[in-house]
This record gives sequence, structure tokens and C-alpha cells, in this order.
Amino acid sequence: MEHLRQDDPARIGPYVPLARLDERDGGHPVPDRRYIARSADGERTVLVCVPRAAADPSRWAEEVRHARRSSVPRFLPVSDAAEAAGGQVPDGVGPTPWYAAPYTPALVLPAALAAHGGPLPERFVRAWGAALAHSLAAAHAQGVTHAGVSPSAVLLMADGPWLAGFGAVRAAGPDGLRRPDLAGLEPAALAPEQLSGGLPRPLGDVYGLGTVLSYASTGQVVPENGELPAALRSVITACLARDPAARPTAARVAAELTRGTGAAPASATSRVLPASQAPHASPAPQAPSAPQATVLDGVFPVPLPPRVLAELARHSAAVLAAELPGPPIPAVPVGPVARNGRG
Repeated sequence: MEHLRQDDPARIGPYVPLARLDERDGGHPVPDRRYIARSADGERTVLVCVPRAAADPSRWAEEVRHARRSSVPRFLPVSDAAEAAGGQVPDGVGPTPWYAAPYTPALVLPAALAAHGGPLPERFVRAWGAALAHSLAAAHAQGVTHAGVSPSAVLLMADGPWLAGFGAVRAAGPDGLRRPDLAGLEPAALAPEQLSGGLPRPLGDVYGLGTVLSYASTGQVVPENGELPAALRSVITACLARDPAARPTAARVAAELTRGTGAAPASATSRVLPASQAPHASPAPQAPSAPQATVLDGVFPVPLPPRVLAELARHSAAVLAAELPGPPIPAVPVGPVARNGRG
């Protein structure tokens, strides 16, 4: 979280920005411009997002509409949105679409690593990686592709990880055209087929999840194989296969990571079968029912690392203490300075 800058909007729809969610020099592109904001009456605090200047506003707004209609566990919920409302794209002019989500204290994944002082503990990475993989499996079973999974799309909250930045690939560049070096997208986090302009598909989300797991456990999006933790090397390497057919489904990634959170840790030499070779893998994974979703949340009993929890608490306190900017104070005319009691 950082202070607003001079080029940030003073108002976005009915909301007044209080701070930026993302650090200025975080080193990782972010899919949207994200602000912690409050309603003008001071009653509601939200996370409000607007597209980056390089994004296609109409495509971005379409992705928001899809996200608002869908119900996927651990996809950041859209509570309010507008295709063209008050506010301006930073560094741009004119109205812009926006969407808002209920605010819960959150750290973007790169900020969590910065607070922790390096890669996160393996047990923690396994737990929230399993939660994200379950979420993606549920989305894919509904025919939904996130199309924007990357380190900056992951928000860590007290109850686990959530995914934002949905549709960033589609909003940043049309299908059929290469998408390198586009603002808001980290090329290394894009599956090769998406980088070259291919239509985003579920196994592209799995590649993005692989880069998230890699970054959380090493501090690098695509490190050398030997830099990966031995217990996670097999699953991460399988996710990052350049050939989509060689990647496992999100459901199989979830199963592999979940095994490591229980009494039987995954073997460092175990091999995760790709979707095309997995036995009995032809039926599509089913969306979890409400009881299964409850069990999924139970997979995240691992407490946040102490320094990450402390940073989350600091952000929460700062937001609670933030006040809406008041109207400008009119200048008061000042007469000549009196000297020795005389004007």
C-alpha cells in the first residue's frame, strides 16, 4: 500500500481513493490500477480497480461483467461496477470503466514476500497453492478461464489467497496477435501459447499457477529447475511445461499439493501426470459443492508467517485511520503585520 500520487484520480464513480494497493516500485506489472477507496458518505471501504492505460476498456469491462455473473470460490467478488463512470484512467483522459470489491485487508503476493524477507515457507505455499488450484478447477468445470493468473493477481488475506486480475490477457491484447511487453502483464507469467496470441484456455491458467508457486517459493517467476524446493519441484515443473498437453489439470495440481499438507508429504521424486496422460482423466472435474468449499477452506489452517501477518495488520490499521479528504480550506486575507502595536 502506498500514498496517492498527483496523477491519481480524486474520485472513481461513487468512491474516493485513499491509497494505492500496489507499491510503486514493486517490480511486477499489475493487471489493473488498484485503489483502497471509501464511499463519499464514509460508510463503505472497498478495493476499486480501473484498467491500465494500455488495456482495451471495452474488453476489460466485458471481463468484469463475466466476473460479476460467475460465482467461483476465491475469485475476488465484484460488488459494484460501471462501464463508464466518474474518474479518469491515470495518465489518461476521459471516463473509464471500474469495478469494486468489498475491502478486506490484503497483501499482493510480491508485497508478502517483501514483508517476509524472501520466499515463503513451503508448508504455507502448499496450503494456499492447493486452495488456488481448487478454485481454478471449479472455474474450469464451469467453462470459465481466469486468463490472468500471475503473482500480482494473488491477494493474501487472513483467510487465505484470492485471485484478482481476471481477464487481463484478453483485455491486454487480441487473440491472434503477440502480447509481449504489454503494460499490466508479466510476459514470464504468460503461457507460451497465450504470449503468441492464442485463445486463453484452462491449461494456460495452470501455467500461470506454476509461475505463482515458483515465485512464492523462490522469489523468481521462472527460476532454474535446481532452485525450486525439492518437494515442490515436480508439480511446478509440470505446470510450467511449454506444451499445454504436458501440463496437469488444475484438479490434479490441487490433489498433489493437498497431499503435501497432510501427514504424507509429496515425494520429491514423484511425477505429476499431464492432463493427456492421467488415468481416468477424461471426465471434466466437477465444481465443488458448498460442503466441499467448506472443506477447502479447512485446507488452509496454516497461519500466515509472522512478518506477513504483522504487515497485514499494519495495512489494516492504516486504512482504518485514513480519513476522506475534506474540502479545500479557503484562504484567509492577511493584513499588514503589526510592529510594536502599530500597523
